[in-house]
Parts: sequence; C-alpha cells; structure tokens
Amino acid sequence: MKLQFLLILLIPVAANFYVLWHIWQILPVSHLWKWVAVGVFTLVFATFFLALSRRLDMMPFWLGQGVYEVGTSWVIILLYLFMFFLLADVCRLLHIIPAILLKNSLTGTLITAGVMLLLFGYGSFRYHQKERQEMHLTTSRPNARNMRIVMLSDLHLGYHNRRKELERWVRIINDEHPDFVVLAGDVIDRSLRPLLVENDAEAFRKIKAPIYACFGNHEFYAGVQGSADFYRQAGINLLRDSVVNLDGISFVGRDDRSNPHRHSLKELMQHCDRNNYSVVLDHQPYLLDEAQRCGADLQLSGHTHHGQVWPANLITEKIYECAYGAYRRGDTDYYVSSGIGIWGGKFRIGTRSEYVVIDLRRQ
Repeated sequence: MKLQFLLILLIPVAANFYVLWHIWQILPVSHLWKWVAVGVFTLVFATFFLALSRRLDMMPFWLGQGVYEVGTSWVIILLYLFMFFLLADVCRLLHIIPAILLKNSLTGTLITAGVMLLLFGYGSFRYHQKERQEMHLTTSRPNARNMRIVMLSDLHLGYHNRRKELERWVRIINDEHPDFVVLAGDVIDRSLRPLLVENDAEAFRKIKAPIYACFGNHEFYAGVQGSADFYRQAGINLLRDSVVNLDGISFVGRDDRSNPHRHSLKELMQHCDRNNYSVVLDHQPYLLDEAQRCGADLQLSGHTHHGQVWPANLITEKIYECAYGAYRRGDTDYYVSSGIGIWGGKFRIGTRSEYVVIDLRRQ
C-alpha cells in the first residue's frame, strides 16, 4: 500500500520537474529571475500537498481558503502545462516547430502564457455555468403519482465552494418548484470547518422541499459523525443503508462504498413498498446490474465528475459501465451526474457542471 502511494506521489512530482525544466528553458530572463520563477512554482506545487492535509484546519480561515484554491488549481494547470510541453517537444523533434521557440524565447513564453490563460479562462467559465439536465420518466407503479425531483451530486462544499455559491444553488433548486430534492453524496468536501464557519446549514434550510441524501466518500474523509450531525442541522434526511416509503415514492439510500460493511441493495429493497416508484441513491456508480436485478426503477449516482477535465473523462469512461449521463439496463433507469460542484480547482474542460430535473409521470 505504501509503495502504491509513493508511486502515485511520484507522478505529479516528476511532472512538476519536467514543467519546471521547460519553464527554466523558455523564459527569456537572467538566471536570477529563472530561479525566482522556479522557486515560486515549487512553492505553489507544495501547497497542493498542504491542501490535502489536516493542517488546513489549523490555519486562519482566509489562509486555508487561499492555500486550497492555489494548490488544487495548480495541479490541474500542471497537467495541461505537462501536455503542452510534451506536445511541443514532439513537434520540435519532428521539426514542426523550431527548437529556438522553447529556449530563452519571448515568443514561446507569450504563446505558452496565452494558451494557458485562454484555456483556463474557458474552464472557469464552464464551471460557473450550471447546466439544466432534464429527464422525463414514466411509470406504471400502482401508487405512483406525477412529481418533480431535483437531483444534485458532488457539491463539495468547503474552502473553495463557499456559502455564497451554495445560496445560488438553493435559488436554482427553488425555481424548479420540486416535490423532492435528492443529494447523491459528496455534499461536503474534506473538512466541516468551512461549513460550520459560514453556517451552510442555514442555507440548506431555505430549500422549499423535503431533502433526501446518501453519503459519498468525502463525507467519510470529513468524519462520519460530524457529517451526519451537519446533515441533521441542515434539515437533510440522511439515508445510510435505509429506506423511506412516502406517498407514491420510495427512496433507498445506500451507505458509501467507503463502508466495507454496508448492506446489500437486495437487503434494502426488501423494506421498499413495491407499489411505489423506487429511487436508489448510491454515490459511486459501481455494479449497476444490482439495481436492475433488485427491480429498482431509478438509480441516481455521482462521484465520477465525468473526469472533471479532459482527458480524465476518457479514463472514467473505461472504469465505469456508465461514467456520465442517462443510462438504461432492462427496466431500470440510471443517471450518473457530473456534479454541480467540483473537487479542487474550479475548471471544467470537456465536461460540465449540472443539476438534474426529473419529471415523473404515471402512465
């Protein structure tokens, strides 16, 4: 396990060295200023590891926010700088571009900076643009009735997604006039501190519909008991391996896979009113065949972020049977959301931030 962790750690470190070497080469300045640039980028890279540690909660709140924003944004920028310089090296070896463009070059520096600014300006715009995804479903369940459900996943509220952003999402939800709101996990990012400091629970209580939710893996990172307490304060009905049967609909909430002792879906479905329309909340979209075998009508998941930025979405599509979007298996419908929030840097490149509006009609 330690070896695996070290190997994972070595990848961004090696990428950072590769990028820093290219920055040293391309900057048309004296050695003193090259060292200054390398020092700044190294410090910024170090904040990424600090952002993932518990030390963040020991810092002044404003400093913790800055460290998190800078560190997690840099690791995504690092990915694209790595790909940019790798492509440049290949083009240089193939004599597509002159080698002089990558060494002490003002032109090369301006091109690199311009490409990154345009790319991440676009990525930031795409993140803040919340897309409305509709689902129109029908059912012949005897007790079912017409209703509207708004589903969100992966809010990742914390040092970067703050209360002001949450309040915007609450307005979006209320404008849909839903009968129910469901949250498919990762409401909390890694720490409860920002949510408690800014009293995010109060913002959730402004939602004008009953809220049902399951845990995601990040609630386990933040602490199970503290996360459950926050849900209760926020007026969110937490379903951890439990079922609630309501008028015409049953919500089946699975605990996250982070709990190795969670109940099977088969066990949970035994407590479900089969005359109701059944909705399974399971944060991580693994083993989708379980919901089909158990006769669930709809499963809602998140977790994948659809890779968050290209080309990571190509990887998630290889890992999951359905990594994003609407899907159907037999008589069971699925939706895997890319999330309304995000982990880390607020960039969407090749993916989108979304919320899902489900209109259910009885046949």
